[in-house]
Amino acid sequence: MSDPAVSTIALYDARPFFEKALQFGVQQGILDQAKLDAICKDAPKGMVQIAAYFGSEFLQPELEKAKDRIVNLVSLYLEDSTGGDLRLAAESLRDHSFLSRSKGGSDMLKRLIAMPQTSHFGMNERHGFTDDHIPQLAKWSLRSLADYRAELAQRAHAAQAMDAAVWLAAALGMDEAELEEAGADADAVMRTALLALAAQQTDMPDWPAFDKMVSSLRKKPAAATQLKGLPPKLPEAFKTVVEQAWQSVQADLPKILDATVAVQKLFHKTAAFRGRYFWIEDALSDVDHHDRSASASWKKVTGGHSDDGSLITLFLCVATGTAPKTLLSERSAATLVRKIRKAGLDAGLVTQYIRDHAPLQHQDDYLALWEDFIGEAQATLKSDRDPALKDALALLRREGNVSPA
Repeated sequence: MSDPAVSTIALYDARPFFEKALQFGVQQGILDQAKLDAICKDAPKGMVQIAAYFGSEFLQPELEKAKDRIVNLVSLYLEDSTGGDLRLAAESLRDHSFLSRSKGGSDMLKRLIAMPQTSHFGMNERHGFTDDHIPQLAKWSLRSLADYRAELAQRAHAAQAMDAAVWLAAALGMDEAELEEAGADADAVMRTALLALAAQQTDMPDWPAFDKMVSSLRKKPAAATQLKGLPPKLPEAFKTVVEQAWQSVQADLPKILDATVAVQKLFHKTAAFRGRYFWIEDALSDVDHHDRSASASWKKVTGGHSDDGSLITLFLCVATGTAPKTLLSERSAATLVRKIRKAGLDAGLVTQYIRDHAPLQHQDDYLALWEDFIGEAQATLKSDRDPALKDALALLRREGNVSPA
């Protein structure tokens, strides 16, 4: 007596799908002897062709592998094209040659391999299947339908993202060749394009324009959160992938609109945002933008003073974590020296400060001025043989900018 609690165990049929379809076709009278003879005649020819294509038709191991490949290629095509229906698969074998089903499987894999693996324009040629892809085809010719479908879904998404990025970039005056040359990532292009179009921009931004666009959005954060998403003329085929990109932009908006974090710091120095958005790399434009921004902030902190004494005073303040000044009183100078002797100074802070704030064309000169000064002055500033600070203050009066009052 059987135990009703014992579950029924289904037998797993590990045979290739071609073999299942062949057996089903014979049992159901779909495939006659003439068709079986034709398959037996075509199979060896196909095996030799495959062995020659991937290696050599004169080596037994290559022929054995070719047998596995041709059976798998036919199985891939039959199962995929019929949705796993054995009757339809048997009828396909009846109505078409064995070699044509093998070619069908091969063509499936070639189309797959020619599709982009990632959505990065700089990492995909998108020029179809070539002889360089033959080693990949050799591997895929032995893979399962499940592997094929998983890879197809991934690559199809990447291809759709790239096509959508091309369409969105074109709306901002940038073509596919330029995206490839820039090595752009499709997802980053989509996010920037959607943000730019929603902000009523007409061109794909370079960094200065991107910076300006974000800064403008920050001035009206309430309006920015109500930005329209998908462009009205977006093709239906792109709507799903573009909607996903727009949702990611909306998720980023709280940080994008946070005025407490500098735009450059957010997009250049924050790990989660580095590479997440795209802008046209224009070295001349970036230098000009940096120079103009740096000049404004530099003039503000220096008060327009560019003499060596004012600059050295400023650099010493930065190195000690003191509020940047270009002129110190005697009392402030003495306090700064005591601070150096108690906590030291960080010369590297000055180097970074110059790189971040000084006009580009003067940075090397300012670095040289600082390095020459600190190399000679550090011993005097830190010396414990000068408890009254006479030598240190004399040095600052001579090299820096100290008011006698």
